[in-house]
Amino acid sequence: MKFGGTSVGMTTGLSQVLSIVLYEHERWTNLILVVSALEGVTDALIEAAHLAQLNNQRGYRRIVATLRTRHLALIEHLPLGSTEKTALQTDLDRLLYDLLGTCQTVAEHHDDALRPEVADKIVHVGERLAARIVAALLRQNNLRGVAIDATDLIITNNAYGNAIPDLALTRERIATHLLPLLQRGIIPVVTGYISSSVTGKPTTLGRGGSDYTASVLGVGSDAREVWVWTDVDGLMTADPREIDDARVIPTLSYDEAAELAYFGARILHPRMIHPLREQSIPLRVRNVYTPQQPGTLVRDKLASMLPAIRAVTSIQGLGMSTSHNGPLAPLAQTVDSMLADLTGSHTDVTITSQSSSHSFICFVIPTMAGPDALHSLQVALNQDEDLSAGWNTRPVQVVTVIGTRLGEIHTLTANVLLALEGIPLLALSQAPSHCSVSLVVETQYGETALTRIHNLILKNG
Repeated sequence: MKFGGTSVGMTTGLSQVLSIVLYEHERWTNLILVVSALEGVTDALIEAAHLAQLNNQRGYRRIVATLRTRHLALIEHLPLGSTEKTALQTDLDRLLYDLLGTCQTVAEHHDDALRPEVADKIVHVGERLAARIVAALLRQNNLRGVAIDATDLIITNNAYGNAIPDLALTRERIATHLLPLLQRGIIPVVTGYISSSVTGKPTTLGRGGSDYTASVLGVGSDAREVWVWTDVDGLMTADPREIDDARVIPTLSYDEAAELAYFGARILHPRMIHPLREQSIPLRVRNVYTPQQPGTLVRDKLASMLPAIRAVTSIQGLGMSTSHNGPLAPLAQTVDSMLADLTGSHTDVTITSQSSSHSFICFVIPTMAGPDALHSLQVALNQDEDLSAGWNTRPVQVVTVIGTRLGEIHTLTANVLLALEGIPLLALSQAPSHCSVSLVVETQYGETALTRIHNLILKNG
């Protein structure tokens, strides 16, 4: 079970976490918990790393002090015994003292570029703090909770900031370090998001990577199910922050959930679905504040799933157009390299459209690249004289329709296009999975397109 930063960041959320674990502990032989850092902590740690690189000692010290105050205030309001509370405070202070030491080392060598493994080491602290708080709360309530750093379990490549787990090596570590704890009746509270390379250097799994942690641990431990507890009632027909009447989707296939995650559903990490699909491990997405609700079940595609549009998402993209045609592969390579250098993420999906006299290419900016990725990439491209001279670069919106059997029942796509009458389309692409269609529009039409398609979903039930 994975609990996000909004769940563990307040006493009300932690009370819900405790109630859920106590209840599920009676129903399942073994539980593994995965926790994220408190909401906003990862961003603060990234800022601390940058301030240390600038030799701004006052800045990064202020951030560390604020983090200490916030975490100690949280545990002060938890029902912990004095001995448990004192031990927990000592543990947190040790982690924060080590964090200060790492920042100080970066500041002393500020003339050197910030090494990515050092940046990852700094952001590791957020999850480590949260795991220790949750484990202490479990112990106080007669559960054998133990905080476990995922750096001892999840082994990755050297793609710092957005690493890929080596599932074979990770399964070996899980067998050695995690399964014996389960056999002893211990509930491991594992840090999400963080990991380590084969040589032991700190790595991370990309923004929102705690979901990915839960997926990898589920596969490596042969779990019967993986649950993601969040602050909404499940995967929804649209982002409820953008569409007020968004509804919960009771069941999705793995392919549909993967498309939904990649193209903008902020609840799930885009890469978490693949390992679960390979092992046919069901995924449940539920609301930590309304645990009586069933949420969304993600599983193998069933023959009984009727053709339908299930959801619509919107995500940022970078559009590039020019008044000539020709090969687009060199441009795609250049943009992908720039994004990787800036954020550690890659432009995994591109949508292209060409005619005899024009070319258009859209690079989908994954959510795990961070909120500033599009702006940073656009600035970098505008500074490249070769590209800025021949290409018009601008932000666009990629509106993606997710549904069952979209590749077979073409009236579904036709109805979407009819709903978008009057909105200029820059490009259209059907995914090879046959469960999504992406439409690229200018940013000023994004909200209208999203609303019209969602109205179509509601109309067709």
